[in-house]
Amino acid sequence: MFPNESVLECADPGKNSGFVANRSKTPASIVSEPARIVPFNRPDLAPPMSPVSPPARQAVAGAGLLTILLFSCISLLCYSGVCRALSLQTSIWVMLAIFAAATVSGVAGFAFSAICGAMLFHLVQSPISVVETMIVCSIAIQLLSVATLKNAIDPRHLGRFLAGGIVGLPVGVYLLTHVAGSIYMECMGVFLIGYGVYMLVRKPGTTVCHARTIGDYFAGFLGGITGGFAAFPGAFVTIWCGLKGLPKDQQRGVYQPFILIMQILALAALFFVQSTHRGAGQIDPLAAAYIPAALLGTWCGIAIFRRLTEMQFAWSVNVLLVVSGVGLVA
Repeated sequence: MFPNESVLECADPGKNSGFVANRSKTPASIVSEPARIVPFNRPDLAPPMSPVSPPARQAVAGAGLLTILLFSCISLLCYSGVCRALSLQTSIWVMLAIFAAATVSGVAGFAFSAICGAMLFHLVQSPISVVETMIVCSIAIQLLSVATLKNAIDPRHLGRFLAGGIVGLPVGVYLLTHVAGSIYMECMGVFLIGYGVYMLVRKPGTTVCHARTIGDYFAGFLGGITGGFAAFPGAFVTIWCGLKGLPKDQQRGVYQPFILIMQILALAALFFVQSTHRGAGQIDPLAAAYIPAALLGTWCGIAIFRRLTEMQFAWSVNVLLVVSGVGLVA
C-alpha cells in the first residue's frame, strides 16, 4: 500500500446477501470484496479549512447584533417623535421600558409582563391600564414570535396546556378585579426566585421526562390564573417544559402559543368585565401606540435567541425566572 493513498476497509460480507450467495460458487482466489474508502488522518491530506475562523465568525455575529440594536433604538426614537407630532399622549419612559422588557424576554420567549410590569407600575398610576398595555403588547410580541417558530408547534401537546389555562383564566380575572394582589404577587415572586436559583445551581441533566400528562393540564391551569391576574401566563408552563427536558425550539413552540392565546382570552375577559361594570367595554387606545416598541425589542431578542446553545438557553430561562420574581416582589 502506498503512503499517499487511502486505506481500503473491507465491508461486512454479512450485510450483502447477494455477495454471500455468490461466495460459495466462486474460488477464494478470485473473490473480490467490496471496499469503502477511509482517508488517512494526515494534515497534508486533510480538506482545506474554512477561510473564516471561529473568532471572525463571532465578531461578525456580534457586529450583526449591534447593528440590530442600534437600528432598533434609532427607530424607537423616530417613532416617539412621530407620536408627539400626532399629539399622542405617550410616554417615552413607558416606551423605553416596553422596548427593554421585550428585548430581554425575546431571548427566552417569556417574562415580558413580569419585567415590564416591574417598571410600568412605577410609571403609570392605573393598574388596569398597566395590565391592558402589557396584554396588548404581549399579544403583538407573541404573534411575531409564534410566526418565527410555527414549525416547532405541536397542536396536540399545546392543547393540554390550553385546556387547563381556559379553566384557570376566569379565576385570575376575578382576582384582578376583586382581590388586592400584593400578597399573591409577593408569594409568586418568592417562588420564582427560589426556583430559578435552584435551577441555576443544580446539576445539569435532571428532568422529569416521564411525567404524566396531568402535569400539562395543571401547569396550564396555573398559567391561566397568573395570566388573568397579572398578564403573566407563561411562568408555570415554562417551568414545566424545562423540567420535561424539551429542546429549546420545542419549549418555545409550546409556551409561546399558550401565552398568545391566554393573552387574547384575558383581554377579551377584561373587556367583558369592564362592559358589565361601566356599561360599555373600554380598552385604553394608547395601549396600541406602544406596540412598535414591543416589536422592535422582540426582534432584537429573537436575534440573540438564534445564537444560543441549548445550555445557554436553559441558563437564560432560569435567569429570567429570577428576574421575573424580583419584578413581582419589587
